Order: sequence, then C-alpha cells, then structure tokens
Amino acid sequence: MGPQQHNNQRNPRNSRHQRDQMPQEEKQFDERVVHVNRVARVVKGGRRFRFQALVVVGDHKGKVGVGVSKGADVTAAVTKATEVAKKHVVTIALYKGTIPHEAEAKVGGSQILVKPASAGTGLIAGGTVRVVLEVAGVNNALSKSLGSTNKINSAYATVAALESVVPSKQWVTGQPKAAKSAAKAPAAAKAAEPVKKAAPAAKAKTAKAGAK
Repeated sequence: MGPQQHNNQRNPRNSRHQRDQMPQEEKQFDERVVHVNRVARVVKGGRRFRFQALVVVGDHKGKVGVGVSKGADVTAAVTKATEVAKKHVVTIALYKGTIPHEAEAKVGGSQILVKPASAGTGLIAGGTVRVVLEVAGVNNALSKSLGSTNKINSAYATVAALESVVPSKQWVTGQPKAAKSAAKAPAAAKAAEPVKKAAPAAKAKTAKAGAK
C-alpha cells in the first residue's frame, strides 16, 4: 500500500478532527423553556398523549418572542416551539435598563401591568412575566398580574404590553414652536386693538377741554 493510499485513509479522520475543533456559532437568542404540559386526545382505541411546550426567546437587547407548539415527545415540542418563537420576535423600547413608561395589556383572561423602576430595583415579577422581562433585556421593572395566571396567556400579555411601549423620542409633550408662534401672533394683534380705539377717545376729551 503506497503513501497516497495512507493519506486517503487518514483524510476522513483529519476532516472529522478539524470539524470538531471548529468554533461553534454563538446562539443569537437566549432560549428559555417556561412550561411543558402533557395533553391527551381521546380516540376510539383510547387516549393519545402529546406534549405542549411554551418557549420564550430573547437577545437581552430589546428583542423577545413567545412560541407554543405540540410534539410527540418533549424534545420535539420544545424544538417546534423555539422555531415558532423565533418567527414571532418583536422589538421593544428600552430606556436605561427599564421601560420608558408603564404599560398594560390583556390576552384572554390574563391582564399584565408593567411599570418602570429605578436602577438597582431589579425585577419585581414572578413566573412567566419575569422570564419574558429577563430575556428582553429589562433589568429593573415592577409588574402585577391582574387576571388569570395562565402561563401562555401571561406570556403573550407581557409581550403585548412591552410592544405597546412608545419610545421617549416619539412622545408629544407640547405644541411645536411654529404652532406656538402662530398662536401668539393673533393674541398680540388683539391686544393692540384696544390701544388704537382709545386714541380717538383721548383726542375727543382734549377737544372738549379746549372748548370749555
């Protein structure tokens, strides 16, 4: 057997070794499995069991998504739910580790209220709401569940509340400068009118005084 044949036999091992040493790609999203539920479907032969998974994904920089899916086993359900969550990622507005203003949303029977908090407060939230806020990148916030504690509805309600937050750059705090100047012009004109009318009256009084 020649040296060339030896090289051909070693190539598969070398390629596999090089493939193992290649750095793996970092995951773009932080994937959290929030809840796994076993569901049953009644058929003629009995019950058929499947698994339902709730997965939340986020990049800790303002992007978050929620996915729910079913599978024959837990692994299949989690994989499918993760794909669904990545397809429904939304971008939220963050401001110094919290949200610009409070927001509230209702999905089904779950109603979630999220409020901003000062630095150092942490996440005052529990269950599904806390996971959603963590992966979204919210470090300081207050939250309250005002309705049902269903985990799936709570996750969707939290995302809806965060999505409804308006960035501070888009706030309308008053009238534009052009509108203010336009509003001042008619007011100044009206203020000047009584002065013009008072001038003839003053002349009449002086004329009467001279006649006397």
